[in-house]
Amino acid sequence: MKKIDINEIIRRLELAYPDPRCSLEYDKPHELLIAVRLAAQCTDERVNKIAPALFARYPTLEAFASAEQSELETYVHSCGFYRAKARDIIAAAQMLLRDYGGEVPSNMDDLLKIPGVGRKTANLLLGDIYDAPGAITVDTHCIRLANRIGLASVKVPAKIEVALRKLLPSDKSNDFCHRMVLHGRAVCSARSPKCAECCISECCEKHI
Repeated sequence: MKKIDINEIIRRLELAYPDPRCSLEYDKPHELLIAVRLAAQCTDERVNKIAPALFARYPTLEAFASAEQSELETYVHSCGFYRAKARDIIAAAQMLLRDYGGEVPSNMDDLLKIPGVGRKTANLLLGDIYDAPGAITVDTHCIRLANRIGLASVKVPAKIEVALRKLLPSDKSNDFCHRMVLHGRAVCSARSPKCAECCISECCEKHI
């Protein structure tokens, strides 16, 4: 990067968002996997509203694995695409029990075998559950901000992941992505970015 200082961006985001964490609420690793699946094309806020009743009804991985899809659908209906999500959740629970001893895998290859899990979900699980260095979660906020700031010049998530991996220190990448989400929600929104209030505006390609 010739003009944009990634370390300065990291420093400023750290000051602005000292407690970066996934906004999805969960207690167990498999609950995070399920919550992320439900959050696809749905807000984290909506998922958090239905999560208490969902996890109370299905308190264990075994309970999800043996769930009746039609009943599970009633719990996740408000998250949209409820049939596909319920199907994937049951299949994922069954796979975790059958192939991984009831544990969420700690490597990308195995995570990608799980129904409903793509690279975004896999990176989030690796970063938040296992503190894996180099985990880069590319969601819609990350795509938008990375392009606006000048950290990437493509909209393809896999290519943005590669671009950010070249720029970010591996021990900072997971928290950086969480901070991008927080900044995207609070300041750098899709339709009306608040550039005058932006803590990284001086580092942003749009303003250099």
